[in-house]
Amino acid sequence: MNQKELKELIEFLIEKDIAEFELERGDVKVRIKRGASSQIHYTAVAPVVSAPLVPAAPAVVPAAGGDSSSPPVAGPEPAVEEAGMQIVHSPIVGTFYEAPSPGAPPFVKPGDRVSVGQVLCIVEAMKLMNEIESDYAGTIVKRFVENGQPVEYGQQLFAVQPD
Repeated sequence: MNQKELKELIEFLIEKDIAEFELERGDVKVRIKRGASSQIHYTAVAPVVSAPLVPAAPAVVPAAGGDSSSPPVAGPEPAVEEAGMQIVHSPIVGTFYEAPSPGAPPFVKPGDRVSVGQVLCIVEAMKLMNEIESDYAGTIVKRFVENGQPVEYGQQLFAVQPD
């Protein structure tokens, strides 16, 4: 979906006063919600793969959230010393968010059981909200990053004790 198509879609939804809309085309998923304040949120979800994801086009409407005052990532990655742990890594460079919106409960926290494909967090890159899904079924043992913290490609996000 290119920028022109997205703009036309948003204008159509505003004109018809549609509050929520979701479209899936190939590997791109677009979800637009309009709240009481009439703000439009654009979320594109790309599949999680082992290579870095490159967004097809920048978003034309900013999504909610984003704290630019987060401290930068410092130092090398901490190593998980527990044997048998599976590590979920960031597939892209961006900003880590533990919840779908500010004030919402986190997707997961240490001690929670997760299944394959379950959303663990969001990594925002270029105003695109990328849902990071679990490749493992098991229990979340540790979260390596804080909410709003920048993450690098390949950085550890979660340790999962497989079932």
